[in-house]
Amino acid sequence: MNKTYRILPSAEDMLLRLIRGLSLSDAERELLCASTLRHVEVSAESNEWELVVGTSAVLSEELIARICAQIAENYGLAEVFLQQNVVALERAVAPVWERTVNQAAAGDAVLFHTLRQSRYAVDGNVLRLEAPGRFGAELLGTRTVTRRLEEAIRMNVGCACRVVCAECAIAEDAAQPAWTPPPVPVTAKKSASAAQPASSRASRGAKKGAPLPESVIIGRVVQGEARELGVVEDEIKNIVLEGEIFAPQANKLKSGAYILLLKFADKTNGIACKKFFGIRGKATQEEIDAEVERILKAIGKGCAVRIQGKIEYDKFVSDYVLFIDSIEKRKVPQREDNAAEKRVELHAHTKMSALDAVVPPKTLVETAARWGWPAVAITDHGVVQAFPEAMNTARALKKKGVDIKIIYGMEGYLIDDPAQQRSNHIIFLAKNKTGLYNLYKLVSISHIRFFRGSKKRGRPCVPRAILEEYRDGLIVGSACEAGELIRAIVRGESDEELERIAAFYDFLEIQPIHNNDFLKIDDRFPIRDDEDLRNINRKVSELADKLGKPLIATCDVHFLNPEDAVYRAMLQKANGYRDADRQPPLYLRTTDEMLAEFDYLGAERAYECVVTNPRRIADEVEEFLPIPDELYAPMVPGADREIEEMSYRKARRLYGENLPKIVSDRLDLELKPILKHGFSALYIIAQRLVKKSNDDGYLVGSRGSVGSSFVATMIGVTEVNPLPPHYRCKHCQYNKFITDGSVGSGFDLPSMDCPVCGTPLIKDGHNIPFAVFLGFDGDKVPDIDLNFSGDYQPVAHKYTEVLFGKMNVFRAGTIAGLQDKNAYGYAMHYYEDMGVQKGRPYIEHMMRGCMGVKATTGQHAGGIMVVPRDMDVHYFTPIQRPANNMESDTLTTHFDYHSISERLVKLDILGHDDPTVIKMLEELTHRDPETIPFDDPATMSIFTSTDALGITPEELGANMGTYGIPEFRTSFTQKMIDDSNPDCFADLVRISGFSHGTNVWLGNAQDLIKAGTSTLKDAISARDDIMNYLMQNGIDPLLSFKTMENVRKGKGIAPDVVEKLYAGGIPEWYVESCQKIKYLFPRAHATAYVMMGYRIAFCKVHYPLAYYAAYFSIRADEFDANIIAKGRDAIKAAIDALNAEAREHRGKLDNKKQDTLIVLQLAWEMYLRGFACEPVDIYTSNAETFILHEKSLLPPLTALPGMGQKAAQAIVEARKDGVFISIEDLATRAHVPAPSIEVLRAHGCLAGMTESNQVELFA
Repeated sequence: MNKTYRILPSAEDMLLRLIRGLSLSDAERELLCASTLRHVEVSAESNEWELVVGTSAVLSEELIARICAQIAENYGLAEVFLQQNVVALERAVAPVWERTVNQAAAGDAVLFHTLRQSRYAVDGNVLRLEAPGRFGAELLGTRTVTRRLEEAIRMNVGCACRVVCAECAIAEDAAQPAWTPPPVPVTAKKSASAAQPASSRASRGAKKGAPLPESVIIGRVVQGEARELGVVEDEIKNIVLEGEIFAPQANKLKSGAYILLLKFADKTNGIACKKFFGIRGKATQEEIDAEVERILKAIGKGCAVRIQGKIEYDKFVSDYVLFIDSIEKRKVPQREDNAAEKRVELHAHTKMSALDAVVPPKTLVETAARWGWPAVAITDHGVVQAFPEAMNTARALKKKGVDIKIIYGMEGYLIDDPAQQRSNHIIFLAKNKTGLYNLYKLVSISHIRFFRGSKKRGRPCVPRAILEEYRDGLIVGSACEAGELIRAIVRGESDEELERIAAFYDFLEIQPIHNNDFLKIDDRFPIRDDEDLRNINRKVSELADKLGKPLIATCDVHFLNPEDAVYRAMLQKANGYRDADRQPPLYLRTTDEMLAEFDYLGAERAYECVVTNPRRIADEVEEFLPIPDELYAPMVPGADREIEEMSYRKARRLYGENLPKIVSDRLDLELKPILKHGFSALYIIAQRLVKKSNDDGYLVGSRGSVGSSFVATMIGVTEVNPLPPHYRCKHCQYNKFITDGSVGSGFDLPSMDCPVCGTPLIKDGHNIPFAVFLGFDGDKVPDIDLNFSGDYQPVAHKYTEVLFGKMNVFRAGTIAGLQDKNAYGYAMHYYEDMGVQKGRPYIEHMMRGCMGVKATTGQHAGGIMVVPRDMDVHYFTPIQRPANNMESDTLTTHFDYHSISERLVKLDILGHDDPTVIKMLEELTHRDPETIPFDDPATMSIFTSTDALGITPEELGANMGTYGIPEFRTSFTQKMIDDSNPDCFADLVRISGFSHGTNVWLGNAQDLIKAGTSTLKDAISARDDIMNYLMQNGIDPLLSFKTMENVRKGKGIAPDVVEKLYAGGIPEWYVESCQKIKYLFPRAHATAYVMMGYRIAFCKVHYPLAYYAAYFSIRADEFDANIIAKGRDAIKAAIDALNAEAREHRGKLDNKKQDTLIVLQLAWEMYLRGFACEPVDIYTSNAETFILHEKSLLPPLTALPGMGQKAAQAIVEARKDGVFISIEDLATRAHVPAPSIEVLRAHGCLAGMTESNQVELFA
């Protein structure tokens, strides 16, 4: 019997997936996209399929035959048949329109009424919907609604269509169909006003006129018994839940309405939640905005709530969603320590104990303070990286009148001999500053010299002899069951041996017996029951008494509350611990809980070890800061005098002996705070680094706001001149400044000759205020970021050792905590391994308990921390290798550099491609890059046309020539250029600012420019624009500065400031634009980037082959000589294939393919301009750089995919000894691996070369 099976499609595009590989015309593809695969009949024995397809037009026999043949080929079928059901969309939709509207509304009364008032017309497979009024058009025009309609039509009619929406006038007499809401239980009707517009809290009282309690966030007081979400399996019209809400997000529609999205989770499961806020009745837009802002503020990052609403299946997200009626905050009872005299915890781990503990340092300290404890210790595994956060938390509490002492310590790994692999745990507590210094030394030594094991699970060990050397100022404890004392007790060592071991420690430690339950189930240990565990603690107590040592009871804290054990279980499960589910109770206990744990020692002894002794040790510990509280900048003898002399000397050389007032005032404005606050050394350090690079032939680009400093310009740290646009004569020093704001950049001034001596004037100046760099009062620590050539960066780093000494410069350390993806994966796999299904919102809720737990350490890409010559780094931080890589020679700060950046100077010596490209271009063209003009018309033209390249937009496939130009090569910036049509250098700087900002271009400046409200020159693109614009319009300079600072950080403008700006004549659109911005780029940074990019663009226009050689050399990893050397047809085919793939993925490619596409587009452009690419040659190609010929480029060996750098260099070295007589000779002399040989063979590099060295005679 031939069995047949009916298979339903799992995705809308299943038909297109089945026919992958089939070549289709645009018309055929459009027709098939509008078709629906209803089902497939599969005949197992005859290996045949029959497809039933709903179509809007008849498919030709020829197309059906091709479809069937392609599917048969794709799936190895004997035969495929296709049955088409042609649907006349207009006739098919009419009878089911009412049902379609109901389905698409999905219970939303507003959407239902709007759809019922709408008219539709069918045009082929497009359903054109005319919505009533502007609000209706915006509501129905959202992709969510159109997708719902498309899905409903597909389900009801069996044919796909596309829904588009337009606005129509609202009919006065339009019939208003009745909307019957779903039945709601009586207990829920009190919350009906949650769906009403929110004008004020008082107007929505529980009783008429009565205000709502402050606990109500949305709707009304939530009444009714709460259910557990985990038992809910289907739609429910009214439900009350108790749990936490988090991840709030308010999406504002063009109509002014909002959709509030958030997540909810209780202890059993989670669900996504939605709430719609529309402008109805008498509510104004301002009231709706204020209400949504109030709700978001009330929720914050998340809070505990009672929530009421209905659960329905949302087809758009393919999951159940809770549609909110009411939300009310609830108080969650917290554990409190109610003892008269409180204990002190001396053994607590935080998130800095890598992948082992989940307590944030801040939470630990705040909990101890809330419980009224006098002190708490931080003792992470082998590290002290929680100290800065603990310190900052304690200081913040002190400002609120709450005192708590932080005891800075560590749980270390003690070894008796450097060769010993197994370590014992040991507790270190710093008693004073000497102890802290010695603790930091132990951390450094253990990480740098005695790190044992893998990078992931290794341990920084402390040899006993080293500890003895640095024990001064430390209080040393015996630690937990992994300490040598308890291990010796478990092994059954003699009393004499136990006393010898215990005598080494300053205090002996015991812990709740269930912390060590694992000893009972592990056959290696002679522990069988709880009484055996109590006997261990009794023995420690006996030793403490005999030796006169304090007995200390600790929790060995790894999580805060008992229920938090699951987070540690997630971490351990992900890292291969088979017993991760058997978590010991390593939570922070109150005083009474700990007294109850140790009652078997007797009430007096229990109180002594839980309260008296820990408090006594806490009293012994002095109060001190773990890191200094002020900046310790390196000293450069004579720096003040040197910087002042250099600045004035250069200024007089450029502007004349009698400096213009604008120049002298600016120098005075900057030098006063620089000298006053001791910043001159930082300037001199940067100057020496830049000068060294320039002397070695590499330009340096500035980053950040350093280009805002005219002093930095004068001493050569940056080439960005922040003075207003101006002319100056290099011959007679004539100058003229343009200060009315009419010109954005001096490079855009009209060219003119000096009126005094006739010499062509130099144009410069970008109008950047100094306050952007050092603050309004000039007291902000300067952050000097510099872009060195990537090739030169190691040399620059090494040079810092020459300037300051090897043991005074360290790479800026970083700490990598678990982020969203990893934490989500940990939580998801934990429940999967347990065989428990949980929804995504619940997983997202649980992953938050793992977020931020330290995973590894690293280093800043170019950050160097500088310690003054007369100081030891251990007064600030321990040091270590990045990621504990014992093969690395690099040393980093143990603390994350952010925590010490205001105590030590950080130099950002970053590596960048642009200076490397500039250097290559200089070598290829023999032109000094500093002589390239920034007002070249041909160069400027490529930002709006392709004329200067000698090709047409149609040939290139783009209407501008910016492929491969830094800052302007992405599709995003090219679209920006299209919209803004730049015509000068200042416009390019603005575009750079737009592209690096957040909420600056999209939904902001772009809309203003399109609407004609603003021009490109007036729109806000960089932070400096705000300060300049406000001051030019008469606003107070300090207010202008503060407004700029708030806006650039995404804080917006306060209402009282808004009123002042309006009173000062600032237009409303400008203020509204400021309110949308989340981050603003500094103009100095954008200017520096554009100057580098412009030089490269100049070479692209005037030195094309050199440009392509330099660009491709830098991007050799993405250059595929197998394609590009074959010519235009091969390149075009590769571009088309990548574009097709992008279309299939909604216009997106992964980073590697996107970079490859850019290189192919540039290669296509190169061929269009009359140049070519030669095949790789094993004898003449360089290893890594391109070679220029008259009209072509010779690619390097590494341009072949799969040819590594080492293999390429080995071939270049080997060929110096003569030609290769065979492939065997090549492989032997150059040590080229077989895969590289095959790469060369495939490209044709080995043509004519025999396989073997042996020659057959008489062949």
